[in-house]
Amino acid sequence: MQGKIVLEEHFALEDTFTDTKRFPDAGQADDLRRRLLDILDIRLGEMDEYGIELGIQSLNSPGIQSILEPAKAVEMAQKANDVLAGEVAKRPDRFAGFAALPMQDPDAAIIEVTRCIKDLGFVGVNLNGFSQKGDADTQIFYDLPEFRPLWAAIEELDVPVYLHPRNTLPSQGRAYEGHPWFEHSGWAFAVETAIHTLRLLASGLFDEHPKLQLVVGHLGERIPFDLWRVDHRISKSPQGIPAKKTMTEYFRENVHLTTSGNFHDETLHFTIDRVGIDRVLFSVDYPFETTEEGAVWFDNANLSEADRVQIGRDNAIKLFKLDL
Repeated sequence: MQGKIVLEEHFALEDTFTDTKRFPDAGQADDLRRRLLDILDIRLGEMDEYGIELGIQSLNSPGIQSILEPAKAVEMAQKANDVLAGEVAKRPDRFAGFAALPMQDPDAAIIEVTRCIKDLGFVGVNLNGFSQKGDADTQIFYDLPEFRPLWAAIEELDVPVYLHPRNTLPSQGRAYEGHPWFEHSGWAFAVETAIHTLRLLASGLFDEHPKLQLVVGHLGERIPFDLWRVDHRISKSPQGIPAKKTMTEYFRENVHLTTSGNFHDETLHFTIDRVGIDRVLFSVDYPFETTEEGAVWFDNANLSEADRVQIGRDNAIKLFKLDL
């Protein structure tokens, strides 16, 4: 399929390229570094080869979210956004940007997201999981009251927020000791992002700000499979949950899911059945997954051509209001 749009595609700055220890082969780490630091060369060539018209780029994880000092987080977010804006400006027909935000300082995050959308022309926000602040063992989740003004500002700007996984903190990761294959994207990423997503939905955030739209990768970080049970158990024992709707209703009204790194026909069809085809978008997760694998799978997935175009292109155009 020609004209595909991807939106979980990562770049890095020298300052943010730190997470190579899970790639034990030096050649693999070197290739990853080369691809993360490049936008207009390697990735554009592969986009051309595999029928991708537009790639929405975001800063690599954990990026800004792991910076302990708020002032430094603000400075680095501004730098990352300015670098990305400069690259996008060279080929605005092929690239767009997600804003990185210093969530360690919610007031500064409001200023930065406004700048990114109104001045830099970005089409959304990317949050690389929970934030740390002051103490390396802190985990700050965005359902907390101090983030409500930021969510209100994002709703007013009318742009989606991509909630991307991040690494488990060593102090919180004892379950993975001796099992490094489950760290990061093998399992831990999904656990971290799933609970953060559910916290946001359960907090009443989307009742207060019903126009907000959240994007979650990897076909929903396992949540679609368990949506019925989550709603069922909450209905039996709500325990004062602030949310006014079921998790399934929020998924069908306020959440979008991408195929990033989850190239499997049966999982795709199950997800479509649970949340609706209008909520599913194609993505790759470059460069942690290859453009070739993601695109070849999608182009040959068991879909009607109309459904392929909707997932591969039309849903993204509608969600991000793209002029394509």
